[in-house]
Amino acid sequence: MASATLREARAPAQGRPQMTPAALSAAAPAKPHICFVAPYAWPVLSRDPNIQVVGGAEVQQCILARLLAANGYRVSMITFDYGQPSPTLIDGITVHKAFREDAGIRVLRFVHPRLTTMWRTLRAVNADVYYQRSSAMWTGVVAEFCRLHGKRSIYAGASDRDFELGQEQILHARDKWLYRRGLARVDRIVAQNPFQLESCRRHHQREALVIPSCYVPPEHALHASLEHDRILWVGTIHGYKRPHMLLDIAERLPHRRFVVIGGPSIGGERLKPGYFEEVRARAARLANVEFTGFRPLAEVERWFDRARLLVLTSVYEGMPNVFLQAWARGVPTVATVDVGAPVNTVFTDVGQGTARVEALLSDRALWTQASHDCLAYFERNHSASEVLARYARLFDELA
Repeated sequence: MASATLREARAPAQGRPQMTPAALSAAAPAKPHICFVAPYAWPVLSRDPNIQVVGGAEVQQCILARLLAANGYRVSMITFDYGQPSPTLIDGITVHKAFREDAGIRVLRFVHPRLTTMWRTLRAVNADVYYQRSSAMWTGVVAEFCRLHGKRSIYAGASDRDFELGQEQILHARDKWLYRRGLARVDRIVAQNPFQLESCRRHHQREALVIPSCYVPPEHALHASLEHDRILWVGTIHGYKRPHMLLDIAERLPHRRFVVIGGPSIGGERLKPGYFEEVRARAARLANVEFTGFRPLAEVERWFDRARLLVLTSVYEGMPNVFLQAWARGVPTVATVDVGAPVNTVFTDVGQGTARVEALLSDRALWTQASHDCLAYFERNHSASEVLARYARLFDELA
């Protein structure tokens, strides 16, 4: 498939990447050591199918970490302790574990083992630049560590709500304070889109640099085809993702085939207990809906190879990874969020969404043009080479 500028590394999880001569020659000592502070990223990076955590921020950090490692950067990552050896090397990335998420005594564990172990691990890595993505208390911790130890720090927004005061997906007031303090003290802020850029200015009086998310399709990814008949919905089964809207559309289009992929949310301020079970039970009653539950990222990729259309029903997003997975294959998207991409078809309610889904599926010429447009848009804006070049310039500025 010609749409990808750089393919995903296919080495085994514990293997070293196969470097091209160009990448080897580019591995100059002047390139900084980058550390990703990504607590939940181990299941994505290691491709462990037994740990049901696949978050969008984690996927983006793993993509970027692999790109940097393959292009001559020394790359480290700090994650939670999932029982893996530490340090360990995956695709050229040295992974250090901090602590188990549930370790310690409630209330006291905020200090130990969380702060103490993370601080010790940050110091042990001894990177030049520390990169953290998505609103969390770790933004403040990383910013403070870097200031005290002469390092540089980058915060990257994930959801559009990350810069909206009072809308951050953070449970405790203490953690919100740390996050906002971190935003004020990090060296650079990266936004995914113009909305986040303006929100950061308005709410935090900080300038951000827009660097779009990127995606590297698997080596054997298939291009979308009129012969494909699946309508995909992919995401965490959470109230703000609203998969029930997809089921509403499926009820109105019984002649179309829908697939819902996603596991229950691991938490969050707006978690609705029982919502996953409600969606799963309702999907089971619809003959034209297949509900898969959680699937590892590699399996999800294969579902995109069979898709004709992707539907997204979230209240808010940043730049959804599922859009990039779809567009890279020429799969059009129909969504309730406007991410500023002209190739994304936006709808506001179930009736409108139903009409737009059916229009794309019943009009072969319309679908073919939409498929061509979204693939071209992906190559112009979200290719690995473009995003890598922008980060290289940012690292040069920080140096």
